[in-house]
Amino acid sequence: MNAAEKLRTLLNRDAFLMMPCCFDGMSAKLVERAGYPLTFMSGFSVSAARTALPDTGLLSYGEMVDQGRAICQATTLPVIGDGDTGYGNGLNVKRTVAGYAQAGFAGIMIEDQVSPKRCGHTKGKQTVGFDEACMRIQAAVDARNEGADILIMARSDARETEGMDEAIRRMKAFEEIGADILFLEAPQSVEEMKRFCEEISAPKMANMVEQGKTPVLAPAELEAMGYKIAAYPLTLMLSALKAMEQALEELKTGKHPSNLASFAHLQEVVGFPEYYGAEDKYKI
Repeated sequence: MNAAEKLRTLLNRDAFLMMPCCFDGMSAKLVERAGYPLTFMSGFSVSAARTALPDTGLLSYGEMVDQGRAICQATTLPVIGDGDTGYGNGLNVKRTVAGYAQAGFAGIMIEDQVSPKRCGHTKGKQTVGFDEACMRIQAAVDARNEGADILIMARSDARETEGMDEAIRRMKAFEEIGADILFLEAPQSVEEMKRFCEEISAPKMANMVEQGKTPVLAPAELEAMGYKIAAYPLTLMLSALKAMEQALEELKTGKHPSNLASFAHLQEVVGFPEYYGAEDKYKI
């Protein structure tokens, strides 16, 4: 199966899907090695890892698809990519969807924020009007239906800008247009999360941002509520940040960092044993 077929198969199964999010080839490979069924290229974490800049729309389509290509090559898991606003008008959205499919993504998320967009759990968000939001999702679905083998995740940030009623209105419209996965960003209570699940029948994703605006619930609670996927967009980045800062502080005191993986384990993760085996095959 190709990437999109793998994702469709997962969505058709009864199992709830936990989805730690990645930001580079190494983090994607670690998600796979840990036994998770899929991953998501987090725009926030890619912006942080690639440029040390905030997730405020500063990265271009080219930078995102380049990072995504490396991620997709590093794992056999289906990867959903953050496609932001689609990087322009309807034709730009179609090109973005096709480009992500060509890079190896199983799915792409398109959202209704004003460009340049920003992380859904930070201040200053703005959303486009209802008609433009629907146009973006329609363009994405058209690209899929015209041959881009990729699933469409439709996201709305309208809960904060327009209120819950408008956010649900957009979710229903995106579902009717034909989005494969629905994502209401930053509901602010358990009651709002339940309402979303009750009023939308398509597969739904919950975004579990530590210290964000949405309650972080246990997987069993999310599944019982009606969600299909739980995304953890910052968990790996936050854990890596803390570990690197701790190691740097220990080095400053003259100590060698204590909580390190072994060099042998690092070699195993990045594939030295397999490389040596293949190298032997071509020795003269």
